[in-house]
Amino acid sequence: MHIPSILMAFAQLYGYTLKMMDLSLFQKIIIWALPVLFAITVHEVAHGYVASKLGDKTALILGRLSFNPLKHIDLIGTVLVPLVLLIFGGFIFGWAKPVPINPRNLKNPRRDMAIVSIAGPLSNFLMAIIWAIIMKLGVILMAHGAKAGLPIILMGNAGIFINLVLMLLNLIPIPPLDGSRIVAAIIPMKWLYYYDKIEPYGFIILILLIFSGMLGFIIGPGIMFFHSLFISILHIQPPI
Repeated sequence: MHIPSILMAFAQLYGYTLKMMDLSLFQKIIIWALPVLFAITVHEVAHGYVASKLGDKTALILGRLSFNPLKHIDLIGTVLVPLVLLIFGGFIFGWAKPVPINPRNLKNPRRDMAIVSIAGPLSNFLMAIIWAIIMKLGVILMAHGAKAGLPIILMGNAGIFINLVLMLLNLIPIPPLDGSRIVAAIIPMKWLYYYDKIEPYGFIILILLIFSGMLGFIIGPGIMFFHSLFISILHIQPPI
């Protein structure tokens, strides 16, 4: 299944997502801006915070343990890429400036880098839950006749989606994604040298996965599973 097809499957499965098609570009930017900024910012802060607890204070010293998005924004990854993808209706994702981490400051560099890496995707999972709760609040507001409920529902849905995308995308074991740091902590040392050789080509591999549609096969089912799980647990039935 190609990635746009997965997005359409979401729209068909959850009728309220179809409302996004009625929005202007400006309205779509308003709906997606906060979820994208928070998803990317909190992801990076989580890396730096856990690293500081494990002995590396680099991010703390450089002032990167801040929820101020301005300290983490990457012009291309945080602004241009998500904006272009939103305009053309593609697969919404992005990235921030990586939080600096010095493995040599960690007590057990190989193990601790895996823990630092898992903190990012875990933060996205927790944020997806928070956005699901926000979405539920939007549904309650609409049920009581408040028109403000609709944008809250749409923003909540966007927040669930972008955080699940970042969580599952980063868990793919392609260097330098977070999943690769986890794999690097468990594979035999004799393989680690060759595994690290993949890193210069990691971004190219990711782009090929996106445009070939393979990324949809890899993370699409997980996105739909967790999205459906949240909707089911919170009994979200938008009155739209």
